[in-house]
Amino acid sequence: MARHPRRSPGLTIYLARHGQTEWNATGRRQGRLDSPLTALGLDQAHRNAQLLTGEGIDAVFASPLGRARRTASIIASELGLTVQVVDDLAEVDHGLWSGLGSAEIDAGWPGQRAVRERDKYTFRFPEGESYADANVRAGQVLGAIARSGVRRPLVVSHEMIGRMLLRQLGVPDALGTRQPSDVVYRVRDDGLVDRISAG
Repeated sequence: MARHPRRSPGLTIYLARHGQTEWNATGRRQGRLDSPLTALGLDQAHRNAQLLTGEGIDAVFASPLGRARRTASIIASELGLTVQVVDDLAEVDHGLWSGLGSAEIDAGWPGQRAVRERDKYTFRFPEGESYADANVRAGQVLGAIARSGVRRPLVVSHEMIGRMLLRQLGVPDALGTRQPSDVVYRVRDDGLVDRISAG
């Protein structure tokens, strides 16, 4: 059961994922590790900034990881805002699987990817986190944003912690939600969710 949504009257939250990175392009898990944005990733950040022009964004919050901070700084600069870094927006910690591709994971932990598929929410990466762990962090972040007085904040983070932000906001089946790097989710205080994209 999802925790109570962190909504307050008049609060519309925008959720963006960082632009494509080198490891995204090669299929390596990043977790708390980092890799640079690709040329496409930089372009996605600029396009998302253009999509958000006119939305009345009044604050930009970002994960401390470099790929999210870089994306957020591009968007914030084009919107005339500054970036507020929030440690709890860091991606789910992939532990010993960080930096690895699927073949390497299967060789080192036979059958564990299948185990994870059966219960993604509670599966904890070896020496890392689970979605359940990240869900607690997501609730804390949204609670702090709701108390801050901003009305139309943009949150720039990652796909997995982003799913938990959506879960906290009451989005059904948030765990199965995809968030391409060129899509921004807009979640209104009445629970209406839509996707803003150039496509």
